[in-house]
Amino acid sequence: MPAAPPAAGAATGAPPKGAWLRYHPAMDDLTRSVEAAAARLAPHVRETPVEPSPELARRGGAEVLLKLENLQATGSFKLRGAMNKLLLLGAAERGRGVVTASSGNHGGAIAWGLKTLGGRGVVFVPEDASPAKVAAIRERGAEVRAEGNDSGLSELLARRHAETEGLPYISPYNDPDIVAGQGTLGVELARQAPDLDVLFVALGGGGLIGGVGGYLKGIGRRVEVIAASPENSAVMHHSLAAGRVLTMESKPTLSDGTAGAVEAGTITFDLCRRVIDDSVLVSEAEIAAAMRLVLGHHHTMIEGAAGVAVAAYLKTASRFRGRRVGIVLCGANIALEKLAAVLGGA
Repeated sequence: MPAAPPAAGAATGAPPKGAWLRYHPAMDDLTRSVEAAAARLAPHVRETPVEPSPELARRGGAEVLLKLENLQATGSFKLRGAMNKLLLLGAAERGRGVVTASSGNHGGAIAWGLKTLGGRGVVFVPEDASPAKVAAIRERGAEVRAEGNDSGLSELLARRHAETEGLPYISPYNDPDIVAGQGTLGVELARQAPDLDVLFVALGGGGLIGGVGGYLKGIGRRVEVIAASPENSAVMHHSLAAGRVLTMESKPTLSDGTAGAVEAGTITFDLCRRVIDDSVLVSEAEIAAAMRLVLGHHHTMIEGAAGVAVAAYLKTASRFRGRRVGIVLCGANIALEKLAAVLGGA
């Protein structure tokens, strides 16, 4: 069994599982911020549907619901956090320009938001970023700088550039406004699937799982939040187990959206420790098989990060027989060449 976040009483100070109460002040603040973001974002993001998965239910004996965030306007949940931050910055700051770092989807969302609201931006991406995602950023009018061989290094270089130029830096996850925006997916889930027992979410920097899981638990939902990570790049997974943010090398993975380093001191680390109930690692073969399953049975495109969440459910499905399980399909942005390789591996 993969290492889970530290248990109660460990030296890291992690709370007991299930002990994260809505009355915790930090949770109250997150809940209010997420609900404010939901109202702010209503004209700008899609309310994505929830769809049952008979095939996943058949395989595990649970009722399984898929949150189709792969149908979001930019093909990824990242639009929620990006638009929330850009709206809060205001027209003057957007006009001067913003700087961000991204493995692809966050940068695409920032570029989409700037094109919609007005403004300009520079997006730092790793040198091995998905060509399809980089093309989407450029097509939406933002400047792309491919610097650094890891998303963590790209973040560092982007922060330095922002400081040098005196421009706002927008982190892909280490920002309360970004987390609140991602948490609006939880507002929709609370209405669309009000009695979920379990929720699987891909884990990268922790903004999505922290925002969604934090919101649902903050409004009193008794949902078990399961983090899913690729074995080849699971920095936050191992950091949670160690009780501190680790510096680790990442290997190539289909889940480029969750890959790479985690910024030291990120606000999402403590949030993830409080929100996540278990953490599952999956192999590249398991990710690819999950992607093929969704494409074959639901006829909808997903990228590797979404496949990670499905693969984590399949790997642990026997634990959840008879329960109501949600899986967030977080994105659909995959290069055709990579998709062909996934399909060819069937």
